Amino acid sequence: MNLYPVRAIYMAEMARTRRTLLQSIVSPVISTSLYFVVFGAAIGSRITEIGGVSYGAFIVPGLIMLMLLTQSVSNASFGIFFPKFSGSIYEILSAPISYLEIVVGYVGAAASKSILLGLIILGTSSFFVPLEIAHPFWMLTFLVLTAVTFSLLGFIIGIWADGFDKLQLVPLLVITPLTFLGGSFYSIDMLPPFWQSVTLANPVVYLVSGFRWSFYGISDVSLGASVAMILLFLAASLATIAWIFRTGYRLKP
Repeated sequence: MNLYPVRAIYMAEMARTRRTLLQSIVSPVISTSLYFVVFGAAIGSRITEIGGVSYGAFIVPGLIMLMLLTQSVSNASFGIFFPKFSGSIYEILSAPISYLEIVVGYVGAAASKSILLGLIILGTSSFFVPLEIAHPFWMLTFLVLTAVTFSLLGFIIGIWADGFDKLQLVPLLVITPLTFLGGSFYSIDMLPPFWQSVTLANPVVYLVSGFRWSFYGISDVSLGASVAMILLFLAASLATIAWIFRTGYRLKP
C-alpha cells in the first residue's frame, strides 16, 4: 500500500475539520454536554445510582457512544459524498490510487475525528462527575473499533446517497433512536422481562454495554457478546465496501 495518497486524503480531510472547527468539534461537544446536564439533572434526582454507580457517571459511556456512532457516520459519509457531488471524485478515481488507499484515507480521517471528540467529551465529563476507568485497554479498544466500524458504515452511506438529505437519513432515523433505546441512559435490567428480550435485539445495546463495562465493570450483556457484535459490524462493513468497489456501485456522480 502506497502511504503517500493515503496521507494526502487524510490530511485534506483533517484540514477540512480545522476549517470548520465550530461545526466539527465544538458543536458536538456542546450538544453532548447539554444531554449530560439535562438527563443528569432531570433523571439523576430520581435515580441516585445504578449498579453502585451514580447516575451522572453511569450515562457518560452512553453519551460518548451516542456521539461516536453519529459523528463517525456523518464525518465519513460527507467526506466521500462531497467529492461525488462536486465532481472531484474523478480526480481520485483516475489517479494511481488503489481502492484500499481511498478507504483508509477517508475512513482513517473520520475515525480520528470521532476518537478525538470522544476523548474531549470524556475529559469534559470529568468536570461534572467523578470518573473511573476500570479497564483502560478495553475502553480504548471499544473506542477505536466503534469509530472505525461506523466510519466504514458512513463511507458506505456516502457512496449510496445521491443527495444531502440521504446523508442524514440513517444517523437521524436509525442510529440515534437505536442508541437512545440501547441502554445509553438506563440499564436494561430496569425494564420488564418482555422488553428486556426485545431490547437485546438492538445491536447498539452490546456496544454501549461493553463500553460501559470498560469504565465500571458492570454491563447488561457479557463482554464476549459485545466484542463479537462489534467484530460482526466490522466484517459486514468491510464486505460491503469490497462489493462496492468490485461492482463500481455509485462511485461516480
